[in-house]
Formats: sequence, C-alpha cells, structure tokens
Amino acid sequence: GGAMTDPKGDRSKGPSEQDDPDLFTRIVDSDEKGVYVSGAKAHQTGCINSHWIILMPTIRLTQNDKEYAIVGAIPADVKGLTYIYGRQSCDTRVMEGGGDIDLGNAKFGGQEAMMILDRVFIPWDKLFMNGEFEFASMLVERFTCYHRRSYVCKTGLGDVLIGAAATIADYNGVPNVSHIKDKIIEMTHLNETIFAAGIASSHQGHKMKSGVYLNDDMLAQVCKHNVTRFPYEISRLAQDIAGGLMVTLPSEKDFRHPEAGPMLKKYLVGRKGVDVENRM
Repeated sequence: GGAMTDPKGDRSKGPSEQDDPDLFTRIVDSDEKGVYVSGAKAHQTGCINSHWIILMPTIRLTQNDKEYAIVGAIPADVKGLTYIYGRQSCDTRVMEGGGDIDLGNAKFGGQEAMMILDRVFIPWDKLFMNGEFEFASMLVERFTCYHRRSYVCKTGLGDVLIGAAATIADYNGVPNVSHIKDKIIEMTHLNETIFAAGIASSHQGHKMKSGVYLNDDMLAQVCKHNVTRFPYEISRLAQDIAGGLMVTLPSEKDFRHPEAGPMLKKYLVGRKGVDVENRM
C-alpha cells in the first residue's frame, strides 16, 4: 500500500505550521534501532489487504519540515497502527438478506480506510528518507506520474458499464433506437479516451539513470483529469438508458417475497423472452 495522503488540516499552512503537528505523518522519536512515527494517512485504497505499507510525504517540504520528510516501510499489522474502515453508499445491503443480485461482488468489493499511526516503529533498514526534505516534491511528482497513469484501470469498469447499458437497452426492446445507439457510442468514446491517454503515457516513457522507466508525466496527468470527468458522464448516460428503475428498483428480498415477488415479476417485464431477474 502506498500511503501518501495526509489529513493536511489547514491547507494554507505547511506541516510544521499546523496547530496539531500530527496532521502530517512525522518522526516523533528515534533510538539505536530506528525511528517512531505518528500521524495519519487518509483515503487508503486496499490497505487492509496489503502486507506492507510504504509511508511517504504528501507535499513539497521546507527546511522547517524535516521531521515530516520520511519514507519508510511498515508491516500492515505493525503495533500502533489503527485502521478506521470507510463507509460505502450500499454497505448495509449485506445485512438485508438476499443472495447475489443486490450484493454484487460480496467477497472482493473495493474498500478504503483511514490509518492512524501512534508511535509506529520503523527500523533503520526500512527507512528510505530521513529528513531529506529537498527530495519530497520530486518523490510526490514521480509517485503521481505512475499512479495517475494507473487510473486507466477505470476503463475496465467502463467496459462493464457500457456492456450492461447495451444489455438493458436490449432487454427493454430498444437496442436499435438512434438516441440509444448515440449514447452507447458516446460512452465508448469517453472510455477509450481515458484508455488512450494512459497507454500513450506509457508508450512515451523514458529510461532513467537507474534503469527504471518513467512514463510521460503530462499524459499521466491528462489520464487522471479524464478520470475525474468521463466516468461520471458514462454513468449518467448508462442511467439514462436504464431508466427510472435504476433508482427505484425494489430489493432482491422483495423479489423473493411470496406476495410481492409475483407482482414484481408481472409488472417489471421487458421484451418477450427476457427473464425479469436478469433485467433486475
């Protein structure tokens, strides 16, 4: 897990200027074996199923921020580390009964957490930056160059959503209506534009002195900016194609109810030959 994002507190102030020094992760103590760090890391995707966490600075640092210039590796179950699991909009569905339809991918869903560090120990051999504040901005830039190019993974989700939108259009009996086809074409255009920027960033990469390749920074940023806009438009178009049931559809539990279920299956049909549950 790449733990870069700090809570940041007052965004107009640097780490050493905050009223609470723990709003950025910092070294609070050291001994002959290593250092101890406190602070927090927010928006940590996948941290709970990681084996190791790499702590990194999140912004450009100054001479006054030397104790915040830290890069170190910690085991994900290290003493002093607390995870606070994030909420998701549909997370209570797992407690409502029903099988696979409402839950989707129940075993391998995405997750986020906040990490609270209370005097977490890092031995010297797992410490890779220790006060070299002048390299913090370069580290952030290189990390984001790789990370923002990796957002091309969103196009995989886009592929699934475009396929689902085309399927529901077929189930509703309107796959050949011109405005439906136009929307699916637009969804595909937006999705492949994200993909193109990510692939181009890698293709334009260059070899550094270490032998490691670094992808093109500008195209990586473009890929990220596309991801901040296009998936939401793709989702809007998918909802437009799917119709109002996208919002008002009863739960799987209702479909299994002995009285409500048959009524729902009677009135929520699509074109002939389409199973109501598939449409759901």
